[in-house]
Amino acid sequence: MSTIQPNANIIQNDQEAINAAYQLADFALEQRNLRDQQRVLPTDVIQQLTQKGLTGIRIPKNYGGAFVSNKTLSHVFRILAKADANVGQIPQNQFGVLNLIEIMGTEKQKKWVYQQILAGRFLANAGPERHSKDTKTLHTTLNLVNGQYVLTGEKFYSTGSSFADLLAVKALHPEGHVVLVLVERQQHGVEVIDDWNGFGQRTTSSGTVKLHQVQVDPELIFDERKLSESANYRGAYSQLLQVSIDVGIAEAALQDTLSSVRKARPIVDAQVERANQELFTLQEIGKLDILLNASVLLLNNAAELLDELDQLSSISDAQAAQASIAVAEAKIYAHRAALTISEKLFELGGSRSSLSQYNLDQHWRNARVHTLHDPVRWKYHALGNYYLNGVYPARHAWI
Repeated sequence: MSTIQPNANIIQNDQEAINAAYQLADFALEQRNLRDQQRVLPTDVIQQLTQKGLTGIRIPKNYGGAFVSNKTLSHVFRILAKADANVGQIPQNQFGVLNLIEIMGTEKQKKWVYQQILAGRFLANAGPERHSKDTKTLHTTLNLVNGQYVLTGEKFYSTGSSFADLLAVKALHPEGHVVLVLVERQQHGVEVIDDWNGFGQRTTSSGTVKLHQVQVDPELIFDERKLSESANYRGAYSQLLQVSIDVGIAEAALQDTLSSVRKARPIVDAQVERANQELFTLQEIGKLDILLNASVLLLNNAAELLDELDQLSSISDAQAAQASIAVAEAKIYAHRAALTISEKLFELGGSRSSLSQYNLDQHWRNARVHTLHDPVRWKYHALGNYYLNGVYPARHAWI
């Protein structure tokens, strides 16, 4: 665990975080369409993300961070995702991992990890595996060989791995339990392959990470059994960021819908001069506006609830469940808003809006792929079981 000298800006408060997000969003938007159409990774944008200090905004104040509110954090993700949904998604796992480390880590571990992030280093995820029976099953192993911990396995859906300085890897400990391990991206035996080829979220670098007998610092091994020792809202926190990204996509889609309608020709039966005067079009825009505003309100409500829990020294199982339910409600509306608005864009914008030069299909493609992270049908199930039967949602990263 070597020390590192800081070379990035350190954000001090919520307003600075929002200001920095808007600045980065302007930069991300400039080449967004080119990156999406040609699958060019937003390397320069992610470098700006870290240098502006946005990746450290939830680090606790006693470790040098701003510890912005969950509401501010969700706003930051909305801003970034509206500009480029890929840029919005790439840092999501880093925030999730840092939250896990806050729960699992020792003081020494947390101090070291937070120092790395505040110095401008980027942490990416290498958790899920491609051919396992479900998202929790692991084949990647951490073994003890001649007194040295060694990591072996293969990961997929490793979002942001091409930009990483550090990789967070889930593996099976020799004793049989799950651990989270941090390794250097450039370490011998680590191979990152940008082979993600989804039709949406094309430039998130969510491909393969291969681990060939990678030596592991024992001080960078985190025991995930600690996550179940006391109630926490790690699932709600992780989901809050997913919701924020979906809302950002919906906001971008509605903005382009309004622009497209203003340029479209009216149907002859409407007997109006412009498409934005058609009665049925006005009705549809009104519906989309309400859907988006409801999504934002539910997101803010969920974020504010998490902020209330942050003020407590500990939380109960009931409070953790309430947090998950609030975020699930927000997720349902954000999911619907992102998909509905991005699809309605073409119906209301007309044939012109489908031209490839405008690349407006990216909103639907991004929404469709990103909303696949966790099936919304299970959110309805969780809500019904909670309100009708008093059953608390499962405690994991997807609820």
